[in-house]
Amino acid sequence: MSLYVERRGRGPDLVLLHGWGMNGAVWQGLAELLEGEFCLYLVDLPGFGHSPALPGASLAAWADNVLAVAPQRAAWLGWSLGGLVATQAALQAPGRVDSLITLASSPRFLAGEDWPGIKPQVLAEFERQLAQDHRQVVNRFLALQAMGSEHAREDIRRLRDSLASRPAPDPAALADGLALLAEVDLRARLAELSTPWLRLYGRLDGLVPRRSARLADALAPHSHSHIEEKASHAPFISHPQATAGHIRRFLHRQGRRE
Repeated sequence: MSLYVERRGRGPDLVLLHGWGMNGAVWQGLAELLEGEFCLYLVDLPGFGHSPALPGASLAAWADNVLAVAPQRAAWLGWSLGGLVATQAALQAPGRVDSLITLASSPRFLAGEDWPGIKPQVLAEFERQLAQDHRQVVNRFLALQAMGSEHAREDIRRLRDSLASRPAPDPAALADGLALLAEVDLRARLAELSTPWLRLYGRLDGLVPRRSARLADALAPHSHSHIEEKASHAPFISHPQATAGHIRRFLHRQGRRE
């Protein structure tokens, strides 16, 4: 199975992975800011956008399928669920992921006694509603992603426009993605990562609370983190210039060290 990839720009290679329910078109605004300095690979994850579904597949299988269409060596940027895939790829194939950037992502999305995140009942309700009206579930999730942003209405409009520009997500892929968000826990493996790693967050994010950023600091002390003060779950939508600046500086710094 081959995933759909949109390639644009010139320069060092950078793979971009979208979040749950979305597709590669969500990167349009950020891509315009980065394509003058990087060759971007905008991937549609399995079952999203133009990519065929991969029913019942594990996170490792998702990462394998992205690795199959990615450059042999590149920097990887993953937003939300895409951050899990990018992190898994760095664990599976460290020689191919030169630098890792995760955006509003977490090694574990499900909240627990020792970890802030999405409440189990919220994910369970999404899973229940998928069988009834998957489009409505995606719309609800879009609203959650923008909640807290000072540009919430505009953020939601941009996310919906991106979603509508490519084929609707496969319902099975939506269910598989929710299962990954509910089940995956990479916390114990973060210490294995030697890849240079930048973690970007939004202070107002209700899906990846800022306290998880501080906990991840301790789990991955070799990484660097930044919290955008007025951003929610989609900082690259609400604060594209600032987000592009952090990405640009981090990757250029890594390039000078090579």
